[in-house]
Amino acid sequence: MKLAVIAALVSSAAAFAPNAQPSVQTALNAEADRRAFLGAAAAFGAAAIPAAANARVDYDGVKYLGGGSIVDVNNANVRAYIRLPGMYPNAAGKIVSHGPYKSVGDIYNIPGLTSAEKDVIKKYESRFVAQEPAAEYVIDRINNGLYR
Repeated sequence: MKLAVIAALVSSAAAFAPNAQPSVQTALNAEADRRAFLGAAAAFGAAAIPAAANARVDYDGVKYLGGGSIVDVNNANVRAYIRLPGMYPNAAGKIVSHGPYKSVGDIYNIPGLTSAEKDVIKKYESRFVAQEPAAEYVIDRINNGLYR
């Protein structure tokens, strides 16, 4: 305890100690500072440029993202369920908000799923597939930015 009090007194006394002599600012120092600043800014700017994205152009599962009759429950957007009467927005919203799913049967384990929603899902279960989640599509499952 005594050591802590002494350390506190020494550190507070050091706060009142005079600082080193301020350096004299000259035009030469200002130019060197400007060069150092611009060099650091250029290095930061070069590091901030993002690398090119590696998009998968030939994604095999694109046919399951809502353009066809089969819907991928792991990658399809919530709007893909509009074509299935009774699914959108309630059951579809719960499907895209939870997951990923290992199989289509995992959908029935969603917490808060009503019996009516389970009946609608059962009606269209043959039109669902559970593919491996792809990061390019999972990020836009709830909101892909398309509005009417």
